[in-house]
Amino acid sequence: MRDLSPDLPLVADGTSLPGPAQLAVQDICLTRRGVRLLDNLTLAIRPGRKTVILGANGAGKSLLLRVLHGLITPDTGTVQWEGNSLDSSARAAQAMVLQRPVLLRRSVLGNLRFALSVRGVRGQARAAREAEALDRAGLSDLAHRPARVLSGGEQQRLAVARALSTEPRMLLLDEPTASLDPAATRHIETLVEAAHGAGVSVVMVTHDRGQAQRLADDVVFLHKGRVAEAGRAAQVLHAPRSPEMAAWLDGRLLD
Repeated sequence: MRDLSPDLPLVADGTSLPGPAQLAVQDICLTRRGVRLLDNLTLAIRPGRKTVILGANGAGKSLLLRVLHGLITPDTGTVQWEGNSLDSSARAAQAMVLQRPVLLRRSVLGNLRFALSVRGVRGQARAAREAEALDRAGLSDLAHRPARVLSGGEQQRLAVARALSTEPRMLLLDEPTASLDPAATRHIETLVEAAHGAGVSVVMVTHDRGQAQRLADDVVFLHKGRVAEAGRAAQVLHAPRSPEMAAWLDGRLLD
């Protein structure tokens, strides 16, 4: 298979960041009930970056994230992980957290144990990762509490810590703080920053400009299923080139 990554632009005007892409899509289209939801979308995600995806409601942000993780197969186009097909081994190198965390009817510890067991981690190695994840999320004292009775912030911390316990190379997050208060949001952002500091690439969907400013190395702005603008966060957020991005920043393109 042809390696798409070296010549795929990160920036919509055709410029690019140096080096090969870790995750790339080219000319992907997705249509449902006669409506084109992703429209000839091309994008390269570079390794070791925190990439934030922005856009108004219905722009295709969550759909794109699911395509990147292989949960949805586009009608046309190509998705590649490090120049190869997005197969099961590539998906195992990723972890994804949804806006509403999917937690099992088990304890906090049981949720971690199940995720690690599925990945084949057992014995002392699993116990060490469980303890690390509980400590990372600040949930050690709640290890034996049913996961589904936790507060919203605690549930999301568990979901992020569970994802990171599998030691992914890329973490995908779909608006993980959308319904959280400021304190819970800060805790999630701290987890994300720590993961990135440990070498994990991050791709995150958010509707929050302030969060993008705090976290992003790169920003991708979607409009009607296309990349309207993408590039370094400082440039996109403060000197946008596209009228769609400028309108969103000014509040003329509403979520």
